[in-house]
Amino acid sequence: MDTALLLIRLTVGPLVAGHGVQKVSRLLGGSGLAGGAEEFRRDGFRGGALTALAAGTTQIGSGLLLACGGLTPLAAAGIAGVMTVALTVKWPHGLWVQDDGYEYPLVLVALALAVAVAGPGRWSVDHALRLPVWPALWAAATAAAGIASGLAVRALLHRPAPVGPRPVER
Repeated sequence: MDTALLLIRLTVGPLVAGHGVQKVSRLLGGSGLAGGAEEFRRDGFRGGALTALAAGTTQIGSGLLLACGGLTPLAAAGIAGVMTVALTVKWPHGLWVQDDGYEYPLVLVALALAVAVAGPGRWSVDHALRLPVWPALWAAATAAAGIASGLAVRALLHRPAPVGPRPVER
């Protein structure tokens, strides 16, 4: 089990952190903070660079924490939050990633929450610091907080699609 958790953490954590790096810099093929801000604007979000910076730094921090198994519930909640926002953006396209769907964000949310439920394993910072194994109640709270924060960000920062003028009835 410890090896499986380490494999999941060392795959998901750096991938999520890498997405964050791309949002705020030109590293890893990113288009810099201006490009990240433009991506959010295209997706209908307010806030520009601040929104991109908040999302990017949350992804970097949560991804790195998950990778090292540090403050695992917090890391999982952060990943669940930002990936829930991504999932809502992709939702209209359906499930499958080849149609720009929400498959990939959904998998990342599920894996982060699975690590929160199972704990980070023996090869983790949490274990080395002798932090308590988080009970199932914490895993449920992690899932709820992460998903709720993502939905709150969507509700607060997303602009509805513009509606054209109504046709005149005759």
